Amino acid sequence: MRILEQAGHLPGLPAEAVGRRVVEHRAWGETVGVALPDLREDQAKALCGHVRARARETLRRMETVRIVEAIDRASACLLDRAHPLRRKAEALLPVVTGYDRETVRLGLTSYLKTFRRPQLLRFLAEDFSNPGVLDGFQPAVKGGFVRARGPDLLLHVWAGNVPALPLWSLVSGLLVKAGTIGKLASAEPLTAGWFAHLIAETDPELGECLAVTWWKGGAGGTEATFLAQADCVMAYGGNETLTALRAKVPVTTRFLPHGHRIGFAMIAREALDSRRAGTLARLAAQDIVRYEQQGCYAPQMLFVERGGPVAPDEFARHLAHGLAALASRHPRRRLDPGEAASIAAWRSAHEMRALDGEATLLGDPADPWSVVLLDAATGLSPSGLNRSVAVVAVDALADVPALVAPHRAYLQSAGIAAAPATLFRLAEDLAAVGLTRIAALGRMTAPEAGWHHDGRFSLLDLVTMTEIEASAEAAAEGFAPYAD
Repeated sequence: MRILEQAGHLPGLPAEAVGRRVVEHRAWGETVGVALPDLREDQAKALCGHVRARARETLRRMETVRIVEAIDRASACLLDRAHPLRRKAEALLPVVTGYDRETVRLGLTSYLKTFRRPQLLRFLAEDFSNPGVLDGFQPAVKGGFVRARGPDLLLHVWAGNVPALPLWSLVSGLLVKAGTIGKLASAEPLTAGWFAHLIAETDPELGECLAVTWWKGGAGGTEATFLAQADCVMAYGGNETLTALRAKVPVTTRFLPHGHRIGFAMIAREALDSRRAGTLARLAAQDIVRYEQQGCYAPQMLFVERGGPVAPDEFARHLAHGLAALASRHPRRRLDPGEAASIAAWRSAHEMRALDGEATLLGDPADPWSVVLLDAATGLSPSGLNRSVAVVAVDALADVPALVAPHRAYLQSAGIAAAPATLFRLAEDLAAVGLTRIAALGRMTAPEAGWHHDGRFSLLDLVTMTEIEASAEAAAEGFAPYAD
């Protein structure tokens, strides 16, 4: 069965005038054709002009609470399993991304809850002590007044195949009242457009300030047009891709890149008793299985401390059992040749170490998961992804920061199971080597609302602050009608 679905959201452009490029996705015995927008250069300029103009005319005057309510209502629609778009998402996204239906269903629900009203208000409060600065000048603690303004035109360049992931930056742009254009990732080109349509249904004026389109990356054409028109570019992808994109962005345009990251986990000896070790292994397995380690947050190595009632090798067997159990409920998506080769190369390297007695491979190459136990402290290194992970035995977790430090530029998330004193001691050492997020096992792939992506501010990095200094306010008093 073949289903054709149109992607994107293009306010101001007649639908019949928009060219389309159909890309087919196949998985689970089904085929979905996605008709991606394929704009001409003049249409790209017109779209940028439309979004910029509507943002200046209407979005700037909207109160932030109105934008929050619109995002909340759109999120509520996609959380409602009876809503037509939610049903469509559950039917099409498994075929488009390759993830099993249960993973998509649970992942969508977990992620979309981040964009309900309470979480959005927390999101704003995390970056602004007084979110009113987005609506007008507010008193500054040091005196005078201050106001925050988002860019007139914010361009998002999305990447990856994790469902709904673009919504994080899309929502960030709307909250700071930026005219927003998003470039779809070919591997998951649907959710952002659906969300934009829901925004437009719930608040038509806001929907006119938001567009979702596509172009072939690196091919010139409309890419140059969008980059030239944007005031700020927020981009996601591999480091080489981001480096190439940065070179194309005008020097006066703010560029906010988010490249590859590597995650890991740490389990302290006090957490490794017979009652808790199995549960921790199952939670770690969930972080590994959820979206096949494709996101930046997933662990690729687990450092397990010796000296607990459950030894690292036993924990590795618990983890292998957890991955095997999840494989029946959440079948691994079909791998492309490059992904299969990556896992094979990773296993082969560890098989060589096993011959020297330095490693133990658990499971069969035909299994949809791979666990290797490394008996000696080993530096952080990438896995083969798609449910491949190394368990590293260490004498003390205090040794781990030095083991991960060489990858400082790629560190982001760590899952830690430890007592409070150990947690905070490790957190200090990990922060010193560049880590920006610590989560519980089982929550590594589900960041909290308002988290600091790569250690930065999701909203503050997008705005420009304008200040009325106390001197200007005091001087104005001398020109008031009542001054004479």
